[in-house]
Amino acid sequence: MHRCALSEGQYGRCRARKNEKGRIICANYGKLTALMLEPIEKKPLRYFFPGSRILSVGSFGCNLACPFCQNHEISMASPASAEYREISPEALTSLALRCRDQGSIGLAFTYNEPLVGYEFVRDTARLAHSQGLKNVLVTNGSAHLSILEELLPYIDAMNIDLKGFSSAYYRRLGGDLETVLAFIQRAAKDCHVELTTLIVPGENDSEEEMEREAQWIASIDPKIPLHVTRFFPRYRMQDREATDVGRILRLKVIAGRQLAYVCTGNC
Repeated sequence: MHRCALSEGQYGRCRARKNEKGRIICANYGKLTALMLEPIEKKPLRYFFPGSRILSVGSFGCNLACPFCQNHEISMASPASAEYREISPEALTSLALRCRDQGSIGLAFTYNEPLVGYEFVRDTARLAHSQGLKNVLVTNGSAHLSILEELLPYIDAMNIDLKGFSSAYYRRLGGDLETVLAFIQRAAKDCHVELTTLIVPGENDSEEEMEREAQWIASIDPKIPLHVTRFFPRYRMQDREATDVGRILRLKVIAGRQLAYVCTGNC
């Protein structure tokens, strides 16, 4: 998204892409910092194969800088600071196939921002898809549509973070609202999409903002599920109080006036 201009040996702001001999390479390719078999509802996906499990994998790096990140230990890590194991797309697909016996339907690319290493996602998802596995992408949607087009043939479902509905808020997080909206709009045409908005007190918790957000989502498809999620103090925002549960429930009501499926999280 940032199109960083990198000198030889320099990493981008995502810490996962690097200039090596004049080429921008994926420095976190096949480097896993997390690997866990989980209920699909933890992605969160409420309406995609409910009750199933999925093998969740993550690497390091992210193209945003959210001060409330719950996975900052890996999303903010670099190749020098991250603890990882290396695995090939073939080996990861084989592992996912073995997990079928434990109720797994496939692979979820999650924890850090998968799209900063989209080449590994693409290569692995293609293999998994050919073996009849499902592929899930949990992403902030801060990527150009050309990357999305490479992935869409192999991705079955996404949970996309819609951090808020304010351009100013996105700028503070190091992102761009319009980029994310375009990503969501395109993904929803060919993929099961659910959205998550983490409600941070004093930042994106107004009824007016939620009303505008829900109206925009409904203009694409009122049946797109929205997860309205409670904030807890994390990372650089440990001085904040957790979001009031009553506020979450009120925003659910606001969104539910225009959307068919609104879920609450962390309540």
